[in-house]
Amino acid sequence: MKKTIQGLVIVAAVMAVVSCQDTRQPNYQYMPNMYESVGYETYQPVDWLPGGSEALLPAEHTVARGKMPYRYANTLEGREMARTLESPLDSLNREENLAIGKELYGINCAICHGNKGDGQGNLVKREKILGVPSYADAGRNITVGSTHHVIYYGLNAMGSYANQLNAKERWQVSEYVMKLKEDLTQ
Repeated sequence: MKKTIQGLVIVAAVMAVVSCQDTRQPNYQYMPNMYESVGYETYQPVDWLPGGSEALLPAEHTVARGKMPYRYANTLEGREMARTLESPLDSLNREENLAIGKELYGINCAICHGNKGDGQGNLVKREKILGVPSYADAGRNITVGSTHHVIYYGLNAMGSYANQLNAKERWQVSEYVMKLKEDLTQ
């Protein structure tokens, strides 16, 4: 009986010591920087970077991998110069390019411009966006080059789709838009 009471006292003492431990923070921090890191602001000047406060910009005159700069500016003159561009896609695979262009057009463009290019997309029908013209309008003298330029930079309320579509996809959509224009004018 005496040993049982001694055992219970020892267990109670151990429980008292363990229960007093704070479980929210470790008792000993051997490497405090591993537990509590120093927060840096994005463009805050720091002393350990060469140059001080630069945000590690890419080197001048470099191009990001997979990106090629567009040679026409986002101006009226640039759009007029882009009007003369022809599609660089292979004309032998025209049907394949149009099929891919149709799929991409349905994903990115048809919500506003409509499946037929008549300017009656779902958002226009619900009156969320107004003033989307048809590709067949007489005042719209669009070419495959000008369409590519507008997809790259955007125009009026339409934003740029340069980040959603790569160069080949932009040309495929541009060719499909020209096919829609032909279908509407017939």
